[in-house]
Amino acid sequence: MNFRTADRLSHVKEYYFSRKLRELNKLRAKGVDVINLGIGSPDLAPDPVVIETLSTAAADSTNHGYQSYAGIPQLRSAFAGWYNHHFGVALNPDLEILPLIGSKEGIMHISMTYLQEGDEVLVPDPGYPSYSATAKLAGAQVRTYPLTPEKAWQPDLEWLAAQDLTKVRIMWLNYPHMPTGAKASLAMFSDLIDLARRQNILLCHDNPYAFILNDEPLSLLQIDGAQDVALELTSLSKTFNMAGWRVGAVVGHSDRINEILKFKSNMDSGMFRPIQLAAIKALELDKNWYSEMNIIYRVRRSEAERLLKSVGCEIDSDQVGMFVWGRIPDQYKSAEELSDKVLDESGVFITPGHIFGSQGERYLRVSLCSPKEVIEQARQRCSPMTPLKSEI
Repeated sequence: MNFRTADRLSHVKEYYFSRKLRELNKLRAKGVDVINLGIGSPDLAPDPVVIETLSTAAADSTNHGYQSYAGIPQLRSAFAGWYNHHFGVALNPDLEILPLIGSKEGIMHISMTYLQEGDEVLVPDPGYPSYSATAKLAGAQVRTYPLTPEKAWQPDLEWLAAQDLTKVRIMWLNYPHMPTGAKASLAMFSDLIDLARRQNILLCHDNPYAFILNDEPLSLLQIDGAQDVALELTSLSKTFNMAGWRVGAVVGHSDRINEILKFKSNMDSGMFRPIQLAAIKALELDKNWYSEMNIIYRVRRSEAERLLKSVGCEIDSDQVGMFVWGRIPDQYKSAEELSDKVLDESGVFITPGHIFGSQGERYLRVSLCSPKEVIEQARQRCSPMTPLKSEI
C-alpha cells in the first residue's frame, strides 16, 4: 500500500543527526570503532539527590496518573525561584511559567501557536535547525539573518533595520549561541527588544546553555518590558545532565502562556510526576553543582581545542557553552569535506557547520559530551591524518 504524506513534510528533511546516527551505527556494525563527538547529549549523570527523588517517587503508586497540562504547582514555583535567584527575574508561577516536555517541544508549540501560511520567521544563520523546521511545518516562510565572526556572531541591528519585516511574526535568538559559543549582552538584548516592539515581532529566546562554561548567565527577561514582546525557553537537559528526562519550560507574559497552553493541551497529557519532583530538586541545587560541572567541561574544552587545531582549525578562545567551534583551513572546499575525511581516516565524527546554515560552511563543531580521555584519543587518531591532495 502507498499512502500520500502531508504536503508539509515536503518542506523539511529528517533531522541531520537522526540520519547521521544511522550512518555511524552502520560503520560500527562493520567493526569500525567510531568516536562520536557530534551530539550535545551530556554523558554525566544528574545529581544523586535528583535520581533518588525520581526513584522514590516512582515507587509511590499514587504518582502514575495523568498530570496537569501546566505542570504541578511545585515545579512552576521551583522555576520561579530559580529565575529569581540566578537572573533577578520575578515570575508569577501560576501565570507566567509553562513546564514543557523538553524545550524542543516548546519550539514546536510556539511555532504552531503563532504561525500560519504567509507569515515569516527570522532564524539565525548559523543556528539550531529546529527553528527553521518548525516554521516550515507550521506553513510559514523562513528568513535567515546572518551571524558573522566580524560581528562577534551577534545580530546586525543595522542590517535588520534595513529589512522589510512587515510579515515577520517571530524572531528566534539563542545565547549563549549554538553552535558558535558567542555570548550575549544586556545591551544587545535591549536593542532587540526595541526592534521587536517597533515591528510587532514576538522575540523568542532559546536559552539552554546559560550556565555551561559561562561566568555571566543572562536572561532576556532581565530587560524591562521584555515580557511585552518576548518569550524565553529554558531546559534542564544541559545544565543538569537531564537530556533524556525531557524537562524544560517557556516563560513570559500570562497571555502568551495561555495561548501556547491552548495548543500544548491538545498534544500531550502532562509530564510524569516523579520527573517533575526530581526536576524541582535539580533547580534547587546550589552553586557547587554548576562550578563542579564546569571544572569538568573546562578540561574537556582544552582537549577539544587541541583536537580541532590538530586538523588545522582556528579557534576563538572567547567561547562559552557545550561545544567548540573552529574555522577549517582554506585548503578544504567545505567543512563537510573535512568532516568526512576525519571520519573516513580516523573513525572520528565531528559535526560540519553547514548543517546550521550557510554561515557555518567553513566551520566544525566538537561536542564536550565525552570524557577528556575520549576526546584525547580522538585527537591522537586525527594527528597522523594524511594531508589533502592538491587537485590537478
